[in-house]
Amino acid sequence: MAYAPLDFASRENAFIQKSLTSKRSVWRRLLDAVIASRQRHADIEIARFLQTRGGKITDEVEREIERRFLHR
Repeated sequence: MAYAPLDFASRENAFIQKSLTSKRSVWRRLLDAVIASRQRHADIEIARFLQTRGGKITDEVEREIERRFLHR
C-alpha cells in the first residue's frame, strides 16, 4: 500500500477545514480560536488531575472530574 488510509483522511479533513475556514468571518475564527484554547486548557487540567489520582478513570474519579471541571 503506497499510503496509509488515516494519512489520506487527515489530508482530506485538512482540505475541508481550510475551505471552511476561508469562508468564516474574522470574528468567527477568533471565537473558534478562543473555544479551542479553552478546550486545550481543560484537557490539560483533567490530565493533571488524572495523574494525581493514579492515571485510572474510576467512577469516583469521573464524578470528581465532572464536579470540578464541567460545572463551572
